[in-house]
Amino acid sequence: MEAVGMLLNGFTDALTPINLMMAVIGVLVGTLVGMLPGLGPTSAIAILLPLTSVLGPVEGIIMLAGIYYGAMYGGSTTAILLNIPGEVSSVPTCLDGYPLAKQGRGGPALGIAAISSFVAGVLGVIGLVFFAPILANQALKFGPPEYFALMILALTVIVNLAGNSIIKGLIMGLFGYMISMVGIGPSGGQPRFDFGIDALSAGFDMISIIIGLFAITEVLKGMEEKQTAISVGKIGSVYPSRSDLRKSSKAMFRGGIIGFILGILPGCSTAVTTFLSYDIEKKMSKTPEKFGKGAIEGVAAPEAANNATSSAGFIPLFALGIPSSPPLAILLAGLMIYGLQPGPVLFEQNGSFVWTVIASMFIGNVMLLVLNLPLVGLWAKLTQIPYGVIAPIILILSFIGAYTVRNNSFDVFVALVFGVLGYFLHKYRWPVVPLILCFILGPLLEQSFVQSLSMSKGEFSIFVERPISLTILVISLVLFVISIILIRRTKTRVKEVVGTDLDISE
Repeated sequence: MEAVGMLLNGFTDALTPINLMMAVIGVLVGTLVGMLPGLGPTSAIAILLPLTSVLGPVEGIIMLAGIYYGAMYGGSTTAILLNIPGEVSSVPTCLDGYPLAKQGRGGPALGIAAISSFVAGVLGVIGLVFFAPILANQALKFGPPEYFALMILALTVIVNLAGNSIIKGLIMGLFGYMISMVGIGPSGGQPRFDFGIDALSAGFDMISIIIGLFAITEVLKGMEEKQTAISVGKIGSVYPSRSDLRKSSKAMFRGGIIGFILGILPGCSTAVTTFLSYDIEKKMSKTPEKFGKGAIEGVAAPEAANNATSSAGFIPLFALGIPSSPPLAILLAGLMIYGLQPGPVLFEQNGSFVWTVIASMFIGNVMLLVLNLPLVGLWAKLTQIPYGVIAPIILILSFIGAYTVRNNSFDVFVALVFGVLGYFLHKYRWPVVPLILCFILGPLLEQSFVQSLSMSKGEFSIFVERPISLTILVISLVLFVISIILIRRTKTRVKEVVGTDLDISE
């Protein structure tokens, strides 16, 4: 009941004009970038991250979170109408969504996608309300050894974010930790690896690296691929019939539950949960032969799993400081820029902030449903914007954002260097999110490791002698194994559907 009371207080703050406006902007921008070619929630959040310097923490995180779960919905539009999944998690939606569109039922398919996303999103946020505080309260018992074990648990996420090669993911994670060591050390307070260069003595700026690896890289990729606008055919009415709702109601609830349960696990991506939900729904159906030919349940289940997983991902992020997806890794960076340390003390020290953001997610999901059903036609037309118009805008925003954080032209240079580096990493299929994750978490891991050894006078046994620390380390090992199994299974399904290997890290 305490959680409900705190949530009601959160609604009071979330319903203020400025916070409502940030929620509207977030879900609208998120829906748009979820559909536009060459963009996605990770890139959009990276581009807008510099706004954290002018917005307050509540307003900024409400907007960035809205972009994330708004984009999860937006990807269904092109998947259904054009058979173009914006991300791998939208591939299952293509299987039945596009056949429905070819049958002239693209509108109802989009309507079911929106309703499923809303139902699952609300279920996910309800779970967030009750699970996150419990997890955070238990984590308040943590000391340095437990925090070290928690960072190890967080780094197991690299397995899920590594794309098609775990080895490459681990190498990129090591590289991310190495560049995090440039500047003042978190434990000794002495400059490291600055090579006598004054600009390096302050270390690399997190926003510059993120902007380079995501925003500038996306422009370079788009230029190489010569991306152009896409065209959309007639949509028709987006309001599903009673028969469609009846057929898909159980599918959306099952998909939502599957997505939420697996979404709590650190690092379980939406690609895994959407394929699993689709397969389970097909096996439970009385008419499995209709799947792949235009079954409305085949749209409802993966879309519900997609949004439920996205909402559930905020539980390990807020309660433990563990991001379960690339957009949440960037959101973690945003929290730390505001001086908000996600984890056990976040609910205790910044309770008003957390509950306002959670309340805004309820509001944002309602906005998505109310705004997107009547605006589907408009969104479809906006996808016709030429990439040649979008790319210069992204570059200008990127350069301004990189400069304004510290008013330092060196940061613009860093963004350019990492933008070119990110382009080549993408070209040769090296994952960049493990780099970001280790850049953020590496100093925290180092600090807790040094503090733990100081407590034990150099004895490494402290990490296995304390029950909570040992339990977290065991859980890390178990999740590592489970992640590998789920990833291999999902890769097999992706290859069956699209006929080639795709990066499932997003």
